[in-house]
Amino acid sequence: MLTDITIGQYIPGDSVIHRLDSRVKIIITILLITALFLIGNFYGFALYFGFITVVMIISRLPIKRVLKGLRPLFFLIILTLVLHVFLTRGGAVIWQWGLLRIEEKGLYTGLFMVSRILLLIMFTSLLTLTTSPLQLTDGIEYLLSPFKRLGVPAGELAMMMTIALRFIPTLLEEAEKIMKAQMARGADFTSGNIIKRARNLIPLLVPLFISAFRRADDLALAMESRCYHGGEGRTRLHQLKISSRDLLALLISIILGLVISFF
Repeated sequence: MLTDITIGQYIPGDSVIHRLDSRVKIIITILLITALFLIGNFYGFALYFGFITVVMIISRLPIKRVLKGLRPLFFLIILTLVLHVFLTRGGAVIWQWGLLRIEEKGLYTGLFMVSRILLLIMFTSLLTLTTSPLQLTDGIEYLLSPFKRLGVPAGELAMMMTIALRFIPTLLEEAEKIMKAQMARGADFTSGNIIKRARNLIPLLVPLFISAFRRADDLALAMESRCYHGGEGRTRLHQLKISSRDLLALLISIILGLVISFF
């Protein structure tokens, strides 16, 4: 299940979405995530989901691959739904058993928040699935470059964020391998109460942290051997250029963001 997380993964392709400028895709992602939190009803969510579906079709991404990325969030989704359903009061009583009861407003709020979380994860995944780590680094560095006058290390920040995204699937895959190895030796990660399960994670976390530190050290040595000393004075093999296709995509996203914000 850990390997099902799609954030940080990249699927190579030659679609229109893949060829968009990384700066434009980052700006579109920020704009539409902001618009997502301004939606006030399910009609806006339906339009948002339709937009995500169209983007997945255009980018030729396997829909099952994107939906599988929601599986690791199953516990969070259920917890969010249960808390809102049973703790939010208002409206007619739908179901009651002793002290437990479900009211109309609680059910509506629970489904509303769950829908927002699902759409947020799906749309955020599209950015990393269609943009390579190198393009993300360049895009973030360009967008942060105006803050260099304030002393913000744009190059270093861009590299740090990209490396963090890049190593999410790598560390999850490593955790999956360690978990299977520990289970083959008799470790149990599924039974018992929450405290027992937390204790059972120690044989998983210790080697995972050691592996992460080893990878970080190897990466630092590799970057140092290639004379990387931050973003100052760096040149790029591929220069980012804004095309009419990028401006059209940005315009469509702005219009869509304004439309769904009024729902």
